[in-house]
Amino acid sequence: MAINNAKHIIGEIDGVRCTIVETGATLERVAFLSDLLSFNNLEPKELKEVSDIADKEVKYTIGVTDLMFNPVFAIYERQLKTKEGTFVTPGYWKQECIECDPRYWMRRKSAKKSQE
Repeated sequence: MAINNAKHIIGEIDGVRCTIVETGATLERVAFLSDLLSFNNLEPKELKEVSDIADKEVKYTIGVTDLMFNPVFAIYERQLKTKEGTFVTPGYWKQECIECDPRYWMRRKSAKKSQE
């Protein structure tokens, strides 16, 4: 689930109803999200999927057992924290930066100035 879509999706992973956080994730992405969600006292669940038989590409679905959790709201309402103690920003969630400016709206504005 991309963080630009606030639709709340419920699914079943290993017989447990979960809020689906992301689908089509790589193993590295699952490791990052599982670590982040566990640190924030959420119980992550993973489902392994083979997306294409010819390529044998493995993708994962990750969810959390908290049915009220919505990753979009959690990020923008500053409910999630990193291990360093800072709030999770959209850039951090997407793994675009490690030390992200919490003023996520400034990124676009400063990017335009640097191009001129």
